[in-house]
Parts: sequence; C-alpha cells; structure tokens
Amino acid sequence: MRACSSCILPEAAPGADLDAKGVCRFCRDAKAGLPAAPSNAAPPEEELKRRRAVLDEALSQGRGKGEYDVLVCLSGGKDSLYLLHRAKVELGLRVLAFTTDVNLPDIAWNNILRTVKKLQVDHLVYRPQSEFYKKLFRYLLTHQEARGAVYTVSYVYAPLFEGDAIKVAMQKGIPIVLAGYSPGQPEPERMTFEFSRDLMTRTDWTPPHLRTCGAFSEDELSRFYNPTLLPKGTQFPRYFAPFHAWDYNQETIMKKVVELGLVANTRSASPIFSNYPINWLLMLSDLKAFGFNPYAPEFAALIRSGKASYNQWRLMAPAVDWMIRNKALLGKDAAIWLKELGLRESDLAINLPHGAYDPVLPSAA
Repeated sequence: MRACSSCILPEAAPGADLDAKGVCRFCRDAKAGLPAAPSNAAPPEEELKRRRAVLDEALSQGRGKGEYDVLVCLSGGKDSLYLLHRAKVELGLRVLAFTTDVNLPDIAWNNILRTVKKLQVDHLVYRPQSEFYKKLFRYLLTHQEARGAVYTVSYVYAPLFEGDAIKVAMQKGIPIVLAGYSPGQPEPERMTFEFSRDLMTRTDWTPPHLRTCGAFSEDELSRFYNPTLLPKGTQFPRYFAPFHAWDYNQETIMKKVVELGLVANTRSASPIFSNYPINWLLMLSDLKAFGFNPYAPEFAALIRSGKASYNQWRLMAPAVDWMIRNKALLGKDAAIWLKELGLRESDLAINLPHGAYDPVLPSAA
C-alpha cells in the first residue's frame, strides 16, 4: 500500500487523499498554510502556555499536602519513564509511582524496575485477577464497535487502569495524577491535557454496552471507576497529561531515557518493544478490517508536527505491518493471544455502533 511521502500516512487512512506525488491532503494543507483538521492540529502556542500555567499552578498548590505530591502512572514505556524522571528530579516533587500489572511485557518490567531503583521512588503495583481481563478482552474482540479493535479494547481497558490510579490517589490523599500520554493520546473526546471535572466527579465510567449486554456481573462491572457512588464531600484528584503541555519529541525522549540510565538501550525505549503484547492482536484485527495500521494516523500526525522521526517510521512502519500480518517475530504475540483467549481470526468482529462503549457525560445525557 502507498503511504504519504512526507508523513507515512497510508492511503487507506481516512482523509489521506494522496496526490500523484504521493503527498497526503494533511501535508498539502500544511504546506499551503491551511488550518489542520481538529484531530490533526497541534495546539497553538497560546494554548500550550495556558496549559503549562494551569499545570504549574496545580503542582504548586498540591505540594506538601500529604505524603506524596503526585501519583505518576508507570507503564514501562519511554514516556512514562521520562515523566517520572521529570516529576522527581526536575520538578522536585514527592512521587508515588503506580503500575497496574496487566499484560505488561518483560521489557517494560525491566524498564520499570531499573527506573524505580535509579530514581529511588516509592512504587505501588496492583495485580488484579487475570481471568476478568481475559473475559473482557475476549468479549471486546468479538464485539468491536465501528472504530475497530484498538479503539474498542484500548478505550475500555485504559479507563480501568486510569480508574485504578484515581482510586489510589483518593485513598492516599494525593492531589494530582500524572499520565505519560503523548500528543494524540487518548482520544480527544475523553481528554485533552486534563480529564474534565464532569468526567472525574459526575460520570460513571462503566461502558454502557457492557452494562446492558448481560455478559458481566455487577461485581465485574464494579471494577470501573464510578464517582457517582462515592460519598458527598469526596476529594477528587486532578488528572493531567503533561506532554500535552510540555515540549514533546518522540525521538528526543527515546534518547533521553537511555542517556539518563532509565533503560538499558534504545531497543528498550522503543514503543515497538515496550507495548502491551495483546496490542499485536488488536493491530492484526484492524489491519484485516481497515487495511492500515490503526496507529499510523497518530504517528503521521507526530511526524507532520516534527515530534517524531520520518526516517525512523518510514522503515519501521512497513516492518511492523509485515510482522503483524505474518505473525512473525514480535507479531507472534497476535497468535499467542488468539490461543490464550480461545479465539480464531474469524471470531474478530466489528458488530456494534460507533460509541457503544463510550461513557455518557451527565451534561450530554
């Protein structure tokens, strides 16, 4: 498949519209000085300054209020590792690192253990029972919403570990949660820079379809964060994605975490190696359904904004897709997870409408 010669966006991606020279519409618009589509637009500098001021004020107000100033979500990827370093070393915050241990690869755990030891931070690990997650993954993959497997699983799975972090922060009186989401993550409908107060304080995060499908018990559904059940007067933390405010460059951060000794080598810093193993199965499902890698638009947007390396992803993107389609090398995890979940490729199905799993904000109800 052809891809944009400037940003590697596949021609099958929505809105790509490659011209005769192989340049996508987004790159043509950028060259012509036209405003980017909202999903591809980098925030203006004024907005970034506003976000930095909001974050700085929140961190200042949160200092010294308890045993820890911030809780940092630590997944073992380069961004969360570097975020932990900045919080502890550069900002001088009292930090509790927090990891939900579900489906983390060995390389991510090696990164976590190395970084926690290097930075000398307290680290809390939550290991939930695995059978619920297997059941959840199995159901989601066979009942995908219109945006496919990566969206369906990630945006049901992510609220679970985000909710875990929020619950720990509330239990320990930590006023701020920091997550290492890069620009473009998560979906803008859920979060840009900070979770809204409506989402944090008034919204049941239980995915609507899971509540009505009859496949999950009330005990299983109670794993999702639901502030509507909390007592009046509960103090809620704020939840930020600092890389939505700070300068961000994927290649620079990969180099930084190696230079700082947080990871052993550049391979350990690469998102290709440190991502969740089940993600290979999600990408396989979406490649088959849509014809392109679901992460390609995100990386293309980073390349267009100068936050990721064109040369790196020009070579890496087709290699990743080859591994997925052939279930070879790292892509073998797709086959491993099919077996683990008792599924066949033919079981992977998109059969629910757009937004079936998206929690409904009270103001929109």
